[in-house]
Amino acid sequence: MTLEKILTDLKKAAYKPVYWLEGEEEFFIDQVIEYAEKSILSESEAGFNLTVFYGRDTSWPDLVNACRKYPMFSDRQVVILKEAQAMKDIEKLEAYVEKPLSSTLLFVAYKGKKIDGRTKLAKLLKDKAVLLTTKKKYDNELPEWTSELVKSKGYSITNKALFLLIDHIGNDLSRLNNEINKLALNLQGRKNITEDDVETFVGISKEFNVFELQQAIANKDLYKAIRIIQYFESNPKAGPIQLIFPSLYNFFSKVQMVYSVPSRDEKSVAAAIGVNSYFVRDYLQTAMKFGNQEIEKVLLLLHQYNLKAIGVNAIGSTDAMLLKEMTVKMIAL
Repeated sequence: MTLEKILTDLKKAAYKPVYWLEGEEEFFIDQVIEYAEKSILSESEAGFNLTVFYGRDTSWPDLVNACRKYPMFSDRQVVILKEAQAMKDIEKLEAYVEKPLSSTLLFVAYKGKKIDGRTKLAKLLKDKAVLLTTKKKYDNELPEWTSELVKSKGYSITNKALFLLIDHIGNDLSRLNNEINKLALNLQGRKNITEDDVETFVGISKEFNVFELQQAIANKDLYKAIRIIQYFESNPKAGPIQLIFPSLYNFFSKVQMVYSVPSRDEKSVAAAIGVNSYFVRDYLQTAMKFGNQEIEKVLLLLHQYNLKAIGVNAIGSTDAMLLKEMTVKMIAL
C-alpha cells in the first residue's frame, strides 16, 4: 500500500489492526508513525491508550501483552513499536498478527531493511496487515518529489531554488522537508520560494555552490569557475572537495550517456539517462560544447584528481590548488 493511501484511510478513521512499515526510506515511515502518535487519539485518550516501545529495549511478550489489553475510556488504543529492526525474536509476533485485537492499532516501524520474505511473519503481514515497503528516492525523482512536497504545503518554488536545495541536501527527505518548513516560516506571507530565500535561510550561496561550478565548467567559463573555487577556498564548508567530485562525476557521466541516445528530444533523453526533465537541457547543452572523447577525458581527470585529493601523488597540494588545476585542464579540452 502507498503512503498516501495509508494516511488517507487513517484520516477517514478506516483503521486496520496492524500496520507494518519497513524499508530504506525513513521519512515515509516517520510520516505514518507521527500521525499515529499525535492524531488518532485525543489528548485525553492518549494518556491511557497510547503506548510507545523501542525495539532494543522491548521483548516480544511485553509488546503482545500491551496489544492484548483493552482500551480505557476510548474505542481503541494505539501501540507503536519504533526501531523494530533492533528487537530480538520479532518473528514471534506472528501469532498476534494472525489474530490481532480489533480495538488495538499496532504500528511497527522496521527501518533500513525489509522483513525476510521467506518467514511465516512476512507471509502473514502480506495477508493480514497494512504493509508499507519504502525505497530511497533516485536522484532523477527528487525534483518532482520535492516540488510536489512544496506544493502540498501551499507554496511554489523556482527551478533554480529547487536545484540548489536538492544539490546541497541530496536525497535526505527528512532534511529536505525540514528546510522547506523553515523557508515557509520565513516567507512573511509570500508563496513562492526563490534562490534568494534558499541563500538567506538555508545558507547556500546562489552564486558560489557546486551546481554553479558544474555549470561554469560545462560552459567553459574559466573566470567564473576560478571565482567559485576561490570562494570555496575561503569558505571550506560551502564546497568540500569530497562532495564536489561525486557531483561533477555524476553530471558528466550522464552527459556521456547523451551520445548513445538516438534522439535529442528532451523527454527521450531524460528517460534514457535517468534525469528529471527539469534539467535535461543542461546535459544537452554540455554535450554540444564537449565531444564524446572530451567527456571521457573529463571523467579521467576527475578520477586522477580524486586520487590526488586523498594524497596519491599530490603531496603538499591544497584542495583549492587541485580544483583549479583540474578545472583549467577540463576547460582547455
